[in-house]
Amino acid sequence: MSLGLSIRKRRKALNITLQTIANQVNADAGNLSRIERGELGVSETLLRKIADALSCTPAYLYTQSDATPASFQVAEKRQPYLAGLTQLVSPARTSNAKDFVQWFRSATPYIHAFGGRTFVIAFGGEVVNEKQFVALSHDLNLLASLEVRLVLVHGSRPQIEKRLRRDKLTPKFVNGLRVTDDAAMEAVKEANGAIRVEIEALLSMGLVNSPMAGSDIRVASGNFVTAKPMGVRDGVDLQHTGEVRRVDAVGIQKRLDDGELVMLSPLGYSPTGEAFNLSLEDVAVSAAIALDADKLIFLMDSEGVHNLRGELLREMTAEKAKNFLRNVEQSEQAINISEDINYYLPAAVRACEHGVARTHLISRHIDGAIIQELFTLNGIGTMVTELGLESMRQANIDDVGGILKLIEPLEAEGFLVRRGREHIEMEINHFYVMEHDGRTIGCAALYPFDAERTAEFACLAIDPAYRGGGRGDKLFNYCQEQAKELGFKSLFCLTTRTEHWFLERGFTEQNVEKLPMEKQKLYNFQRNSKVFTKLLNSLLN
Repeated sequence: MSLGLSIRKRRKALNITLQTIANQVNADAGNLSRIERGELGVSETLLRKIADALSCTPAYLYTQSDATPASFQVAEKRQPYLAGLTQLVSPARTSNAKDFVQWFRSATPYIHAFGGRTFVIAFGGEVVNEKQFVALSHDLNLLASLEVRLVLVHGSRPQIEKRLRRDKLTPKFVNGLRVTDDAAMEAVKEANGAIRVEIEALLSMGLVNSPMAGSDIRVASGNFVTAKPMGVRDGVDLQHTGEVRRVDAVGIQKRLDDGELVMLSPLGYSPTGEAFNLSLEDVAVSAAIALDADKLIFLMDSEGVHNLRGELLREMTAEKAKNFLRNVEQSEQAINISEDINYYLPAAVRACEHGVARTHLISRHIDGAIIQELFTLNGIGTMVTELGLESMRQANIDDVGGILKLIEPLEAEGFLVRRGREHIEMEINHFYVMEHDGRTIGCAALYPFDAERTAEFACLAIDPAYRGGGRGDKLFNYCQEQAKELGFKSLFCLTTRTEHWFLERGFTEQNVEKLPMEKQKLYNFQRNSKVFTKLLNSLLN
């Protein structure tokens, strides 16, 4: 157990909040939270103050941190998580136990990455109305056990409509915006209050032999959102329909620091004491921006954004999303996209343009949708990002492990000459890597022969999960441009299995004698690789 976790365990046992400790030791609650999560070191002076506030000694905290094996720490921290994952992907549901183990291992980087991160999760009132929140609560408990800082934003449209029908009131809309008069506002308040109580009740479950067993989710809600009236639109006074003016990020952060889940209703309040009916996406995006959230997740009816051919788009940059919406609006032919996409894709663009790193659009109808989206390589919906996820750069020593993972299977099959770790480390400056969202998915090398002003293109490898998307070409073209910038006049390569790939990209076959003399001395005649060359000065600049 780490020292930070020892402090947290002692504080929890005494039922003391972070803010109380912060006030006693004259420190920032946010920094104390990072100390507990192991993200920030603690000085001896501060540790003594914290120990005094916890009615113990620094020695006691050190003893607790050393006495408990790391394996118990992981088991204790992850137990609810493991229970949830086991139910989601049990060996009985996979083709065999090895598939489950492989999947579980592949989720490890995400497990490490998400602790202490802030996720804003937004869903319509249909999730509660159609009894889908029980399953969602299991996923929320799983994320909470990973110490993800959760902010929920719920909608209430079906509940409001139901109460309007009960009271025999006719809903009024102007360009998709509800006109909220006094009678409608009463229905809005009643609907949101009922939803909030139901969600809090479901998050309080702790049934044995269920994913909620041992859960300790405390829900905080309140007047975190300040709103203003929308006023008159197209000649119609929208009355109590409003838009977000400000989100109390400091107040929400304090609740998150105390380990609470924060729930926001689509309601806002004004300094004059009025309440306003807000849209779900406005509250969700505004909260994500104010909190500098790492992820904004919308649960909706459709599975994501589809292109004109009906193919699900797994990833989109904000710029591509804007172009997509512009094409839909300006197309002479009617392009049908779901109502959800009309609402949530512009919201995703707005979030990304204001610093939210990732916005996910996923289906509420898929059991475990959030888990499948967050903990699998390709996800199940559409992710919108500010910038493209793929990039290429020169490799450094930290990339050695990723490069070895890519090339070792190809070495075993005879496609590539075997290279050991030490060999890669010595030649790392000659390598280039392609990354996808921080994961190394491709590599290639350029070995210079300065006297002949040529370079060997070698060791091209793409992760099997990312093949078929033209990434090999992208990496080759990138290396080709690097060679030109370095002043080389040609490229050459040696291959035994992929000659057609190089012929299709402008290489021509040559005799071994055409190789640089230094390379000829190293040529393996038993391997009998074919030699291909390509002039670079014929490329367009």
